Amino acid sequence: MAAKSNPTVRRRRLGAELRRLRMARGLKSTEVAERLMVSQPKISHLENGNRAVSPRDVRDLCAIYEVTDQQFIDSLMEMARESGQRGWWHPYAGLSDSAYIGLETDAASLHAYAPTVIPGLLQTPAYAQAVIGETIPPPTAEQVATRLKVRLRRQHRIYDPARPLRLWAVLDESALRRVVGGPDVMREQLEHLNALSAEPHITVQVLPYGAGAHPGLSGQFAVLRFADGPEQGVVHLERFTSDLFLEKPSDVLHYCMMYDDLQARALTPDSSRDFIVGTARTYIDTTVPH
Repeated sequence: MAAKSNPTVRRRRLGAELRRLRMARGLKSTEVAERLMVSQPKISHLENGNRAVSPRDVRDLCAIYEVTDQQFIDSLMEMARESGQRGWWHPYAGLSDSAYIGLETDAASLHAYAPTVIPGLLQTPAYAQAVIGETIPPPTAEQVATRLKVRLRRQHRIYDPARPLRLWAVLDESALRRVVGGPDVMREQLEHLNALSAEPHITVQVLPYGAGAHPGLSGQFAVLRFADGPEQGVVHLERFTSDLFLEKPSDVLHYCMMYDDLQARALTPDSSRDFIVGTARTYIDTTVPH
């Protein structure tokens, strides 16, 4: 079950609040850094949520920003204490996507566009293992086992009866046609995908080849929203060596509009289920000798 308080999200929310307070006072980050006798990058890291904020940092910054509401200061300091906690994924050292896992764990909803591979939250163990095994540089057997364990642990979010993740997924037909792990693995994966799409909190749509050119040709992306976070949410762009997180309202709006367009071009959820069933049958045929 997901943690009640997510340190990653708390840290990013706290950083955004500290940035808002600084800008309200008309101060530059360099001015704040000089008054605190710290480096300017430290202030930027605190505001961007890239490092934990200590209660002392909050107290000192509130003094500079002339915040007098003690109840408000106390709430920020409590958020700072929570941001220093460790999420369930932290014991797994070396995870390149730990920042994303932190956001995904606390998200209320997720809109994902997947052009080439089934999203991790919807993968079967065999499919996930096949995908992880093709990482560059090639992982060891121990690394594959660890990453697989983490990926399957992430899936608790869609099975959590207390607060299941509201998940929308638009999958390009290529994600269904690309044979990952062999025909048997693909058949099992598509049957699993179809079963999940019947859940009330999960919507799956297929974008067929016949849709032609579309805005999603630029690559995969996901939009995450939070029950108690910024309304605009966060856009996640997965890249080969590092991920990007976009939080500017204009950027998030752009991707939301693009996602709406992809949903409109894709098959309806009912037609998508029929399409997935038909595609799964092609993998049965490939195992029958002629």
